Amino acid sequence: MKSKSMKSTMMAVLVPSMLVMPAVVRAQSAGAAAQAQAQAHARTPQERIDAALSAAARADVPAELLKSKIAEGEAKRVPRERIATAVETRLTSLVHAVETTKRAGVTMQSAGELAVTADALDAGVSENALVRVTREAPPERRTVAIAVLADLVRLGTATDRALARVGAAVTSSAALANLRAEVASQLSLGGLSSTLDAAGIVRVP
Repeated sequence: MKSKSMKSTMMAVLVPSMLVMPAVVRAQSAGAAAQAQAQAHARTPQERIDAALSAAARADVPAELLKSKIAEGEAKRVPRERIATAVETRLTSLVHAVETTKRAGVTMQSAGELAVTADALDAGVSENALVRVTREAPPERRTVAIAVLADLVRLGTATDRALARVGAAVTSSAALANLRAEVASQLSLGGLSSTLDAAGIVRVP
């Protein structure tokens, strides 16, 4: 009786399992097929780059800011896949900068100004601080002021303290140039380039 009971118990466990197994295998096969299909439809690096350029146009981001990233990667013989990723990442930063300034009612005066604005946000400058320095700095000093603000934050200065220093310096070209030189010197000690140098902007009006 005991033996017959044990057999009944084993059958009760095994039979449902055997019935479930084909369903599991079918599910796994379907999942693998779906994954393969997704990979087959994955965009090539060039298609990703083209899509990013189209998105930039829709978002009022100058194409030159992405094309320079592409040219930089090509000059360094970076794999196309990595170039596409870098372009997509940069586009995200630039769109963030555009949206931030638009919400504040501020119009970017040049592609260079938009570039350093994106750099400032990426460095950790708060949107409020960025908008404030953008509104308060004279138009001819605004790009440099934003870049110096970004570099101060990169050096570990709290945003409020960095904003106060830039706000005090932005009243004159000489004061802003001196602050920029001081910050650039500190960055160079750590083997870093200033935001202005990276953007190709070297003059303080």
